[in-house]
Amino acid sequence: MSHVAQGDQSSLMTAPLTFATALATGAAVANIYYNQPMLKIMEADLPGAAPMIVPATQLAYAAGLFALVPLGDMVDRRRLIVSQFVILAMALTLMAFAHGTAMVIAASVAVGFTATVAQQIIPFAAHLSAPSRRGATVGTLMSGLLGGVLLSRTVAGFVATEFGWRAMYMIAAPIALATAGAMWASLPSVAPAANLRYSEVFPSMWRLWRSFSELRRATLTQALLFAGFAAFWAVLPFRLAEPRFGLGADVAGLFGVVAALGLVVAPITGRIADARGPHLVIKIGTIIALSSWVLFAISPSLTGLMVGVVLLDLGLHSALVSNQAIIYALRPEARARLNTIFMGSMFLGSAIGSAVASAVWQWAGWGAVACIAGLASAAAVSLQFVSRKS
Repeated sequence: MSHVAQGDQSSLMTAPLTFATALATGAAVANIYYNQPMLKIMEADLPGAAPMIVPATQLAYAAGLFALVPLGDMVDRRRLIVSQFVILAMALTLMAFAHGTAMVIAASVAVGFTATVAQQIIPFAAHLSAPSRRGATVGTLMSGLLGGVLLSRTVAGFVATEFGWRAMYMIAAPIALATAGAMWASLPSVAPAANLRYSEVFPSMWRLWRSFSELRRATLTQALLFAGFAAFWAVLPFRLAEPRFGLGADVAGLFGVVAALGLVVAPITGRIADARGPHLVIKIGTIIALSSWVLFAISPSLTGLMVGVVLLDLGLHSALVSNQAIIYALRPEARARLNTIFMGSMFLGSAIGSAVASAVWQWAGWGAVACIAGLASAAAVSLQFVSRKS
């Protein structure tokens, strides 16, 4: 596609391109979640590496958000997106054939770092959209992203059970390459939005962090909620494998479908946010997330796990959408950097949550994991009652 000058792009985000970029966003982010339902199977093959795979992937994703996403304001995003997908395919291939703890962790880091291409696509789609369609476009891409997060576990659980965990990465690599080709064919080439040097990015983000208490509250809230979300998925395969349940990776993956039920209810919270403001929705979301951990702690049944994961997902994503609405309104010309701070911190919380949960699981079991993750959600609730002076 030909080069488009800055300012001429507002009519380029057609319905087919919106659909294509939503699929690409889901395909990209799915790669950092394939490992979660497969951990029990991977542990048999890689006993030394298995507890570190999820934290390494999530931490690398957080690092990639800070290191790579700001580049979208400074270079041609089409070229950047395609390049990241190609390198992601290489990382997935390395993961499929990796042996030994060091190589597996290195491959996990590479996958997490380059899968941040999902966060390049979303702001680019918003940039290409007419102002009257921008919200709808971003909403569609967020649906693609959340679908990738949830359904990736279902796919990975089935593939790992039937064909082994390496097969999932052998399938994912050509998908990444095909997505690179689709993005090259469909995305326009647009002049960079900012004349910002890379060395100026991080000082400017620090100034944003210091300037806005709303940014700090939204970021910390979502990081705490996402820590609990990651804790659940990091230990779920081991919880289901206990003699009480005796279930495998395929069932762990099916919990992604169960969790997706929360997305059916989530649009209701969007209407509440329109009518009453986003802060109310965030309060409700954090309380719902906390209630899920109370249920996990008191109910030892499979039903309790299923109901709890719906509540956890509903609470997390209700707060996520409303927190994004708050931070994007703070300084429109700095949305990419605001998104970097917000999403990077959220996935840093995810890395910490999965690492802590894996350690606590081995030390004290499910009840202790539920207690610690519940405390994180309680802290997120408490942040909603802090003064909002900026």
